[in-house]
Amino acid sequence: MPFAYMLECADGSYYVGSTWDLERRVSEHNEGLGAEYTKRRRPVRLVWSTQLDRIDEAYWYEKQIQGWGRAKRQALIEGRYEDLPRLARTSPIRTDGESVVSTSSTDGTKGSTDGTKGSTDGTKGSTDGTRGSSDGRRQAVIRRSPAHSPGPRRPPGR
Repeated sequence: MPFAYMLECADGSYYVGSTWDLERRVSEHNEGLGAEYTKRRRPVRLVWSTQLDRIDEAYWYEKQIQGWGRAKRQALIEGRYEDLPRLARTSPIRTDGESVVSTSSTDGTKGSTDGTKGSTDGTKGSTDGTRGSSDGRRQAVIRRSPAHSPGPRRPPGR
């Protein structure tokens, strides 16, 4: 089963990743066989992980958490799930039951994780009816489910 995970590095910074074999991957990071980032910040220790059904879900969690600030990551580690919406970088506190998150990517393709502009599933255009925001940032609204689940939300339609 795949995992999304977070490591705390020797310098106090956090590293977020995904893997099929969590124990092996953490060992690789500590042996200097992991990412370049962790090679220079050993030893590392596992501070958070979640097991998922599919590797694409683990990758989605990884990318979601990589966009979070330190305070929000610490809230996740500490299990303070109710604080996560308040700690979002992209919007003030929402009182209408919705959280606003940025949909810009880390690879330079706006609003995409697969190279298709404006899409995360290969379909051109919006999948949720959100066309952007008044302040010029690309944003999407994620509706909160009645049953609160710990950690980041799974991708829509999963």
